Amino acid sequence: MGMNEKTESVNTAACGKTSMSIGVCYFPEHWPEDRWESDIEAMADCGIEYVRMGEFAWSRFEPEPGQYDTAWLERVVDLIGDHGMKAVLCTPTATPPKWLVDRYPEIRQTERDGTVREWGSRRHYCFNSETYRQETERIVTELADRFAQNPTVVGWQTDNEYGVHGTLRCYCDNCSAAFGEWLREKYGDVETLNETWGTDFWSQHHTSFDEIEAPGHTPTDHHPSRLLDYYRFTSDRVRDYNRLQADVLREANEEWFVTHNFMFDFTELDAFDVGSDLDFASWDVYPTGFAQSKPESEQTAADLRIGDLAQTALHHDLYRNAADGPFWIMEQQPGSINWPPTTSQPAEGAMRLWAHHAVAHGCDVVSYFRWRRCQQGQEQYHSGLRRADGAPDRGYHDAAWAADEFEELAVGERAQPDPSVAAVFDYESHWALEKVDMGPTFDYASHFATVYEALRGRSVGVDIVPRDADFRAYDAVVVPALHVLDDEAADRLAAFVRDGGSLLTTARTGEKTPGNQLHPTAPGPLADLVGATVDNHESHATDTLETTVEYDGDTFEYHTWGEWLSPDAAAVVGKHRGGVGDGRPAITHRSVGDGSVTYLGVWPDEALADAVVTDVLAAGGVEHLDSPLPDRVQVAERDGLTWVFNYGAHAVETDLPAGDIVVGDATVPAYDLTVFEGAATDITVEES
Repeated sequence: MGMNEKTESVNTAACGKTSMSIGVCYFPEHWPEDRWESDIEAMADCGIEYVRMGEFAWSRFEPEPGQYDTAWLERVVDLIGDHGMKAVLCTPTATPPKWLVDRYPEIRQTERDGTVREWGSRRHYCFNSETYRQETERIVTELADRFAQNPTVVGWQTDNEYGVHGTLRCYCDNCSAAFGEWLREKYGDVETLNETWGTDFWSQHHTSFDEIEAPGHTPTDHHPSRLLDYYRFTSDRVRDYNRLQADVLREANEEWFVTHNFMFDFTELDAFDVGSDLDFASWDVYPTGFAQSKPESEQTAADLRIGDLAQTALHHDLYRNAADGPFWIMEQQPGSINWPPTTSQPAEGAMRLWAHHAVAHGCDVVSYFRWRRCQQGQEQYHSGLRRADGAPDRGYHDAAWAADEFEELAVGERAQPDPSVAAVFDYESHWALEKVDMGPTFDYASHFATVYEALRGRSVGVDIVPRDADFRAYDAVVVPALHVLDDEAADRLAAFVRDGGSLLTTARTGEKTPGNQLHPTAPGPLADLVGATVDNHESHATDTLETTVEYDGDTFEYHTWGEWLSPDAAAVVGKHRGGVGDGRPAITHRSVGDGSVTYLGVWPDEALADAVVTDVLAAGGVEHLDSPLPDRVQVAERDGLTWVFNYGAHAVETDLPAGDIVVGDATVPAYDLTVFEGAATDITVEES
């Protein structure tokens, strides 16, 4: 069926229950009670199985101090259970009520310049306020106890989007005191801290942990070692705060799952650390908004209609591995949204496409945000599956369509993706580079994405993992810019290579110690494995300077960062061409034990990244396509099924036989997909 024909078919018929689940976010407190039952009945009719509620309702749960009212939510939960669905509740701690802020004004956050964040929005509390932690434990305990015996409630989301609106890092007196204690526990004595940080620079020697404050506003840059530890500290404290909530919930009912909804491009919080206390991770997906994070000059019409395929795929693979389990989409874009600079309508069928994209990467539940467009508050221009008057909107039809196809594919019965390639994403390296990037365009996450996209371009599945992951399950590992590096991590990577693994690491790896001081030479503890060191480097903000590399007989461009390598035991496989570094080594390769390691000393353009990554895959025996996929096309495999996603504005052609196709056609239209039985590498895709 064509897209329009299929859309019409689901507009008039309700879908049955699915083996992979569809969910929705609902705010019953925004609507009259006599509307609840009709809303919930309509949810069940379109195949929704999970209803998520309560994340911003503290003032309804506790309208006055110690006066609790959960009866209204209990009635909603009972209606959900009566219609055969399940409820996911949220702790309401992202929005402390006005009476609580008035009673304890010290719970509010402080910005770097000393400005106190006032009540009137959300996320205005400080993670390091002991008072707020006590209030959190109290309200979460109360809610958990009231729903502990309700069979319709199957799990909880803690809080909501930790750190959104720049609220992870606070600079109040609570934070200064907690930071000093955190440092005391980490270093033991202040002289060890002074030595680790290198505080003789600019007379920054400390005589006591008590004198160390949160790094507020200063004339110029703070000491980079102090900043790195503060970033570690703030992430650790959020992990502890999340653990407090998770412990309370599990004590009330050990059968409940506990998750948290992470965000796009949010690197202030270490998702792997927080994920260690979750049953699975969730994240909130708004592709047309994410695409507008790129410079306006780089945004295409396709970006504004469907989003950036690579951005979304990368985060699916990150959050699939952030906790022990699959992942959920807790908030899926349902149509146009209110918060990015522009509010373009998504392409026809976009919401169905996004749901498939998540499922192919290992998602078990796609939950749309929200059920109805809200008529009050700050999100009145955010679409829902239903309009404000209750009539179905575009997203409703797409959600029903996706639910129907998921039942047909039985994807909920399929195992998680099982890639043979891992990519190490290191939050500490990102933090260390945040303020000492040595170039206005050097961004760790963007550099990581360059290598990740090259892997996906060859139809290769990827697990995004922390530095302490078990690499033995993989044939190839890529480690882009592992900037902060110690002996332990280096030894584990060396063991992987000696045992037969193919390793790729890139520019700026091993420059810094865990204390954020320079190693005497880069790549630091990896130098012996790599068989080369960095002799010199330069950064490039524009294309004014000549930046080309010769690799495997061809000439490629690079940008942003380039290193001149000094090989010892490694073979030179790439050299700079032109400029003051002409002829100097830029890329090296070395066989070690049963494996090999490649060092890529530049930020490659797309073609060079593809060329180097392809050789690394071949060295590891990883199956991949003979030629890269077209731009804005990706392929994802999950337990015998493979999806072809076209996020481009033009159709693409595959060589798939009709008998293998279970959804779609051999020709994949613009902003559409095809699903076939087979492996991700059993395909050729070409632009029409």
